[in-house]
Amino acid sequence: MAKTTTGKRLKRKDRILDAAEALFAKHGFDGVSMRMVADGASVDLALASYHFGNKRGLFDAVLLRRAEVLNGTRLEALEKCQAEAGDAGPSVEAIIDAFLKPLLAHGYQEDEGWRHYFELVAQVNSSPEWGGPLMTKYFDPLVRKFMDALKKALPDADPANLYWSYHFLSGALTLTFAHTGRIDQLSDGIAKSEDMVGAYERMVPFVSAGFRQLCMPGTKE
Repeated sequence: MAKTTTGKRLKRKDRILDAAEALFAKHGFDGVSMRMVADGASVDLALASYHFGNKRGLFDAVLLRRAEVLNGTRLEALEKCQAEAGDAGPSVEAIIDAFLKPLLAHGYQEDEGWRHYFELVAQVNSSPEWGGPLMTKYFDPLVRKFMDALKKALPDADPANLYWSYHFLSGALTLTFAHTGRIDQLSDGIAKSEDMVGAYERMVPFVSAGFRQLCMPGTKE
């Protein structure tokens, strides 16, 4: 009986997180109420408040849940490419691939939860209010490990150029996550914003070339 009760509580908690994730992705933090989340999860409002306290607590829980999974997968990919490269260290392409490929590793194409999560991250990353503190809190420790690897791969780079290169990568990801449909309209349907596999396959060489070009010795800011 205890296990059954615990399982039901976990299931309800997950339903609350799933509902909040979808709502925050669509409406943003300010456009969502705890009542909307409770209704979306088919639970009492009191239960949502019991688990998460308030809307900010729920918002943080939504961000943390998949960030932990994604960061773990990215770290494994980075450590694998470093081990395979040996003392020389991995190439820029291998490092960027380790950063991007895990985005597709959790059933993104089939799991709408991951699509909602990436749309939410796109909002947070581009928000002056949320982007700095929340992206720093949930993603910077992992990003710094990738930056250390890139510094080794590009030892003569101006540090400012390295960080600007990452900034441009982050911006490209944010726009890709947002699924605005802009590229669909502009290309008359040749390219589709929902095609994350196609985006990944193109972004690795594109971003790697940008890092190399901007971080070449003698490149000026």
